[in-house]
Amino acid sequence: MTLTWEASYGIALELRRRHQEVNLDEVSLGQIYRWVLELPEFEDDPALANDDILKSIYLEWYEEHIHGT
Repeated sequence: MTLTWEASYGIALELRRRHQEVNLDEVSLGQIYRWVLELPEFEDDPALANDDILKSIYLEWYEEHIHGT
């Protein structure tokens, strides 16, 4: 499965799986950016990232954290 910046939900799921111990209240957009680039499934241009995309990933992750199983 290949992840791109458009796959905010898929990225959020993968970050949630890899960083289960993280306190989401302390996660910065910069951390999310770095962690996304470290994902082996991620294949997109790092320069395309912006705050809106990173916030979307964060919100998806947060929703999964609150409501996910």
